[in-house]
Amino acid sequence: MTATKTYPFEVIELHPTFACEVKGVDFTKPITPELAKDLREVSDKYGVVVFRKTGLTDEAHIELSRYFGELDDVKPYVQAGRTHRLAYPELFDAGNINPFTKDVAPLTDAQVIGNKANEQFHVDSSFNARRAGHSLLLAWVLPPKGTGGATEFSDSRTAYDDLSPEMKKKLEGLVANHSLFHSRKKAMPEYFKDMDPSKMEMSKHKLVQLHESSGRMNLYIASYVHHIDDMPKDESTALIEELLAHVSQPKYVHRVEWEDNGDMICWDNTSVMHRATGGTYEGKFPRDMRRTTVRDMSSTRWGLNGDGSDWRVGMP
Repeated sequence: MTATKTYPFEVIELHPTFACEVKGVDFTKPITPELAKDLREVSDKYGVVVFRKTGLTDEAHIELSRYFGELDDVKPYVQAGRTHRLAYPELFDAGNINPFTKDVAPLTDAQVIGNKANEQFHVDSSFNARRAGHSLLLAWVLPPKGTGGATEFSDSRTAYDDLSPEMKKKLEGLVANHSLFHSRKKAMPEYFKDMDPSKMEMSKHKLVQLHESSGRMNLYIASYVHHIDDMPKDESTALIEELLAHVSQPKYVHRVEWEDNGDMICWDNTSVMHRATGGTYEGKFPRDMRRTTVRDMSSTRWGLNGDGSDWRVGMP
């Protein structure tokens, strides 16, 4: 990929087909609309944008995120019984800190167990009536270097480009059903053995979509996909696993190591997938990660769930 525009910051490409690092943005100063527009353009092209040592506060993190669109919040998780540790509902707690003790959460903690599902490739909030657009994940406290915690991203636009003409034809018009509960049960089947995702809320989105801001087609697949409409169960499951395996190939994946407190990654859930990688820090060292989630602003933001639908799901 080659830059076609000069920006007031440096863009360093990290992978042959997607992902970049941006250097030269002073986050201690207010973000101007012009700078936000430039950052959005870079995100549209690369899908994943890495920033180092931003120094962002909770308030500045939220303010920056609002330039990308309307923000989601944690209310469905709180309503499901989760105690929110952070000061603002717009901040999703992606760390391993116990909200009561403020210490490292044990591996038996329900939220830690549920988050094991995040080690599967996924896109944020595809299980809601209105899906997510961008996510901005900020590191507040990182575990010691060498103990894990990297985040991996997959280029689902290029993965679509590389599908055979026959597969592209097969996928035309297919509708996938996304379920938060399916992803959790798939990752921890014994722990969630009494949960039946087929009887719970699912969100419908087409498997192949136009990524409007780049003009490229995207394979909108994720670990949340429970089944495909109008297809026998065995055939549906086989196709889902085939597509997940395709987009998970190393040639489509870029791994980002978190280096310092204040590092931030912004990604577009409608053009890339991501997954956590875990590590030996789990249950031992604190990892305080805070994410804002921007609601998708594209014309397909509601999928096939009905324009204006706003139901959301959460877990403790």
